[in-house]
Amino acid sequence: MSKVGPIIELHPWLGLPCGQALLAWEQARLDEVVADMFGFHALQLGLPELDGLRANRMPHRWLALDTAYQGWQPGAAGAPLGVRCDFESLPFASNSLDLVVLPHALELARDPHDTLREVERVLVPEGKVVIIGFNPMSSWGVSHRMGGLGVRSARVLPQGEFIGYWRLRDWLRLLDLEVEAGRFGCWRPMVRTEAWWNRLQWMESAGERWWPVLGAVYVVVAVKRVRGMRLVGKIRKTRLPTAAAPAVVTQSGQARAPYQQDVNG
Repeated sequence: MSKVGPIIELHPWLGLPCGQALLAWEQARLDEVVADMFGFHALQLGLPELDGLRANRMPHRWLALDTAYQGWQPGAAGAPLGVRCDFESLPFASNSLDLVVLPHALELARDPHDTLREVERVLVPEGKVVIIGFNPMSSWGVSHRMGGLGVRSARVLPQGEFIGYWRLRDWLRLLDLEVEAGRFGCWRPMVRTEAWWNRLQWMESAGERWWPVLGAVYVVVAVKRVRGMRLVGKIRKTRLPTAAAPAVVTQSGQARAPYQQDVNG
């Protein structure tokens, strides 16, 4: 397995077998979900070890790094650097981006709520956001909590906290970001040796089948809905109600209903 030089904001275990497997799983899932997303402008926030937009065909694609990412410089691997900025204040106009990818950006953001609100602001109506996060209900979540109790080597993130899957869905719902898809992955516990990591390979297929919500990481795809907007389809025609309309009497003395006029519904 190749090693990576992780940035200072992420744990050195990214260079271990579990970290390499995590990056490989996330890269594969991003390639799947963004391949058929169309538009003109796409943005990835954070985690330059991944090129989350490489499978996307939008003509304008950028990688944005938070100003705290001072220890990383553009290299041959991963996504090319586009801009440095605060994730809580993106240098893009409102309703200007068709796709935003956030691989662990919310967990490492100074304020995940403000970051998510900013993402909603820059997305066009019907634009999409793809979020990758760690699952606090997994064995990795247990390790992270142990790190918070003083076991430094067990901590997954040197800073920030895990955001639960259902908690994230609630945040998205409040911003009118409708979840379209979600998936969990990586069921093996965090181990440091490649031999043990390979020995636990059976947990991947078993976890996906028997305890899917206990995966160490999840991917969520959501779309921006705008209230009051609806797609224009075929206009239906309806008839005016006749209950209150007076009857028309013919010369023969027979009553008939008045003329019914079609109107746009």
